[in-house]
Amino acid sequence: MDILVIEDDLVLGKALQRGLHEHRHGCHWVQNGLEGLEAASAQRCDVIVLDLNLPDLPGLEILRRIRARGVQTPVVVLSALGSVENRVAGLDAGADDYLVKPFAFPELLARLVAVTRRAIHRQSQQMSVGPLTLDLSLRRVLREGRDIDLTPTEFSLLEFLMRNAGQVVSRKMLCEHLWESDWEGVTNVIEVHITRLRAKMDRDFPEPMLHTVRGRGYVLRAPEEGRPPDDSPPSPEAI
Repeated sequence: MDILVIEDDLVLGKALQRGLHEHRHGCHWVQNGLEGLEAASAQRCDVIVLDLNLPDLPGLEILRRIRARGVQTPVVVLSALGSVENRVAGLDAGADDYLVKPFAFPELLARLVAVTRRAIHRQSQQMSVGPLTLDLSLRRVLREGRDIDLTPTEFSLLEFLMRNAGQVVSRKMLCEHLWESDWEGVTNVIEVHITRLRAKMDRDFPEPMLHTVRGRGYVLRAPEEGRPPDDSPPSPEAI
């Protein structure tokens, strides 16, 4: 594992770094909140160990900010505050586990392994296209860390579009995905769902991701990939 430790206590920080290295894990240790926020936002580690009592930026604030940015790296909180209220506050802010100081290093290591294992399983249930993430297990969609509330039909449409990101899919293909059979009926119903889906996932964002390709169908693209040359508003000609 590659582990980011955000801890201002020199004695504890050095002990954690030494112990993790002895168990053949990578460890990047930072000693203040702002540097920790930057390192956590870079998403270059498998798990984060986060002290709550940091002098420049509280650990809970770091946790809230990285979760708001869409960072899903598992976080194990370390704190001398062990009341039920403190634990609930940490978990509500986005922590995956909460360990009260003082603690035994083997227990911390076991918890790091456990949250990392859960994260790997969770990631297998997730799909991402640019800033858009779909979680199959939680039935949740996020764009730039913002929740997008979809109906079951809209969720299923988006899942299919994400699985075929960058490729044009026809209305007939979307109908057959929704109703799991060879579709011979009218496909105009898809336009209604696509219009609603586009309004929810592209509204309030500077660049669209869901495009209509005239005469062919629809395509989902990450914003940085730009608009396809033949992109246009929804039209009856899209098949």
